[in-house]
Amino acid sequence: MRILIAAAGSRGDIAPFTGLGAELRRAGYEVALATTDAFAPLVREAGLDFRGLPARPRAEGGGSPGKRRLMRAAAQFVTELGHGFADAVAQGTDLLLLSTTTAPLGWHLAEATGIPAVGAYLQPTAATGDFPPVVTGARSLGRPGNRTAGRLALRMADRVYTRAVTELRGDLGLPPLAPHGMRRRQERANWPVLHGFSTALVPRPSDWRPGLDVVGTWWPFVAAGRRLPAEVEDFLAAGPRPVFIGFGSMAAGHGQRLSEIAVRALRQAGLRGILQTGSAGLAADGDDVLTIGDTPHELLFPRVAAVVHHAGAGTTAAGLRAGAPAVPVPVTADQPFWARRLAATGAATAPIPFRSLTADRLADALERVVRRQGHARAASVAARHLATEDGAGAAVKAVARLTG
Repeated sequence: MRILIAAAGSRGDIAPFTGLGAELRRAGYEVALATTDAFAPLVREAGLDFRGLPARPRAEGGGSPGKRRLMRAAAQFVTELGHGFADAVAQGTDLLLLSTTTAPLGWHLAEATGIPAVGAYLQPTAATGDFPPVVTGARSLGRPGNRTAGRLALRMADRVYTRAVTELRGDLGLPPLAPHGMRRRQERANWPVLHGFSTALVPRPSDWRPGLDVVGTWWPFVAAGRRLPAEVEDFLAAGPRPVFIGFGSMAAGHGQRLSEIAVRALRQAGLRGILQTGSAGLAADGDDVLTIGDTPHELLFPRVAAVVHHAGAGTTAAGLRAGAPAVPVPVTADQPFWARRLAATGAATAPIPFRSLTADRLADALERVVRRQGHARAASVAARHLATEDGAGAAVKAVARLTG
């Protein structure tokens, strides 16, 4: 059976599917991952076939774009994504695995081609009384309020897909159907969605419909022989466990400010640090600080005293897996949600919003997270929980069951 996984977004939205794809491949499936060209090396390193999707265009002009402009840009992007996705499917597939971003397009391709499709989501998107919508980062509105806000968030997301769906259905020769109409159809049919995150962070909501399953985290593929670079090993051996500080694909253009804050906070707290360059471009010199490039969290996080990060879903889970206590500094999108969930486990301090980050606040949080044992103990409990889960293995079993 040929499986096509379709995903779009930043590195954190793609990397988990390399591990899931590798596990499906080990189980005997032919697996291709359709995503943007920037991630082709990740896909091929995992032994998967790569199929290209259009990249999100860079924002033009200076300043912060308004909400309306952002919505227009997003609508333009998903319209192009729809056309590219149709081309990727046309290259041959027997089963579609659809991410949160690609599902609202993939449903129509599945209808047109008769290819079965299964959701493979990295965030909980279905409305629930247990928590407010992931994308709002808001505090709980109470169970009825959370459910209402969750439904409203889905309607807002559907609006972004209106033009894309209209064009895609026209190209596919399908009768008109609005995005929210298709979503309702899928929900009534209990369309299956596998959620690749840990129940240590988000237990399955009891008010979810049948067909929505939480299977455990999908870890990015790491080659069996991969090791930490020699300079990292030397730095780790040269003194006490350092603190990792990194913002992944976030905070572009803030590198100098973040680097200065990080170094001042580390020295104020009397700690060594490893700064990961990332999109922000973090960098610092000194015997007590090391700057690194792309390094698998799986290899590094078990060796550090704590992690300071943007609270993306993947980095949040990787820190917990390693039993490393955290200081979450959420930047945007679903990150405030994961930061709150992480703090709720006790494995992290209360989130420091990105715009409120100062050297003093970070130093104070690092003092608490490294010098006191409470957060480290909670992180160890969560790590034991994650060790009982096999997200990719559970997904492989689910795929076998769903495809008969």
